[in-house]
Amino acid sequence: MTQTVAHVVNRLVIDTGNTFDDVRQRYESLVPSIDFAELVAVIQTGDLKRLQAYTAEHTPHSFAIYATLDPMPVMGLSGHQRRAITYLMGNNVIAETMFRHDPGIILYAPLRTAIYEATPSHAQFSIDQPSTRFTSFDEPRIAEVGAQLDAKLAELLRLMSLPVPPELITV
Repeated sequence: MTQTVAHVVNRLVIDTGNTFDDVRQRYESLVPSIDFAELVAVIQTGDLKRLQAYTAEHTPHSFAIYATLDPMPVMGLSGHQRRAITYLMGNNVIAETMFRHDPGIILYAPLRTAIYEATPSHAQFSIDQPSTRFTSFDEPRIAEVGAQLDAKLAELLRLMSLPVPPELITV
């Protein structure tokens, strides 16, 4: 059986007013990269509390980078000069609070972010609004976590000194 789930997703494209290097540096200073071998070692202990503590220690602003993809070596071969980078950003403890209700959420967790040059001196930051991804699972507890992720994303953008889209602001 195949099921098609149509849903609307807001892609947030934020003009940063800054250079690619500046935005990338601010993002990576606030969202640290997880040492994957270290994470695996913690998981292999089988101690959930230790994993939760490890995650809390490595996500000072709710999120960590799990993977980075720099497409520029490939794009450069075709002559493209404007830079771009994408990240898988998330928090395994937060993801688990949704996964317990529907393991299909793993399609959108971790979140995918991108920083790219609109012009050589002007970068944009882009991400799909988490709540618009997770409401597609038609499970109120997952939707609630999606809304919490919106708030956490808004705080990250504030820390990066970037404008917060109105869609992320809860009343």
